[in-house]
Amino acid sequence: MLGLGKSGAETNALLRGLGLTRSDVSNGGLRALERLAAERDALARKLEAAESLADRDALTATLNRRGFMRELHRTMSEVERYKSSAAVLFIDLDGFKAVNDCYGHAAGDAVLKQIGRLLLDCVRESDVVGRLGGDEFGVILNRAAAEEARVKAASLGARINSAIVTHAGIAHRLGASVGVHPIAVVEDPETAIARADEAMYADKYARKAEAFPAF
Repeated sequence: MLGLGKSGAETNALLRGLGLTRSDVSNGGLRALERLAAERDALARKLEAAESLADRDALTATLNRRGFMRELHRTMSEVERYKSSAAVLFIDLDGFKAVNDCYGHAAGDAVLKQIGRLLLDCVRESDVVGRLGGDEFGVILNRAAAEEARVKAASLGARINSAIVTHAGIAHRLGASVGVHPIAVVEDPETAIARADEAMYADKYARKAEAFPAF
């Protein structure tokens, strides 16, 4: 019996896919088919790895916007299907432009790397972190109710506010404005992101009002 390099069941499945049986193929022919199947599987693994890299932000190791939106779409499908809870956070770094303008892009990159690492370290494995562009990050909190999401947003904001990034001997501190949007069933990913963005701006203005109250 043949089955070179594959289990008997896998070999039979391969032959069935080609509309053949073992009796239709010689020993050499079966070996050639199995080599082709192995090459196909290797190419599929390489393609999967390449697609994974294409969804990653090269600087921060978080997902890029494309990858983040794909995961947000997946989360929203689960919310709709299972009537579960989830939320999306929109995070904007306060003071980042000043670091970039005054100390250069290398300092800005160091800040983004550390903030990306901080966010990845401070969420669960089931949650998702992405860099949406520039100094903006997103977080998907899976299976998180609205109040839980607000508490987590406050915690992440506090962690960023207390973080110190040292580059070329200079310490940099930034702030963070965080918007929270509990995901609703009847909306699309872009709408969810837009509403989280609106909530972030509301948080930013509230923080500025608190820091500089009107007289």
